Amino acid sequence: MRGLGGFHLAMEELGHECVYACEINDALAKLYEENYGIKPEKDIRKIKVENIPKFDILCAGFPCQPFSKAGKQKGMTDEVRGTLFDEIVKIIAYHRPRYFILENVPFIRQHDNEITWNYMVDKLEKELGYP
Repeated sequence: MRGLGGFHLAMEELGHECVYACEINDALAKLYEENYGIKPEKDIRKIKVENIPKFDILCAGFPCQPFSKAGKQKGMTDEVRGTLFDEIVKIIAYHRPRYFILENVPFIRQHDNEITWNYMVDKLEKELGYP
């Protein structure tokens, strides 16, 4: 195995089956399909959540560039990458998985004086009811 798919590999090792994948980058999507036999959907912003198969655990990463100290730190004002967390929230709200695992950069907690972190926690805990 090479490249992406850490969530897939870890969950498979634990006895779970991946039912859906999404990757906007063509080269990475091809690599994912080669490694795991699942052809990822492309742009998550264009996918109807009701077309995603039922699942119990959502594993997702969203672009780190808007939140990383190495990036421009535009956060959620980055309209291309910074709003993809909200797409994950839509999927969680619709499918109500038992668990979810989200991955990003360590700095996300301090980004924008914790405004970003508090927004994310409020969405997941207060709006969706996940502790």
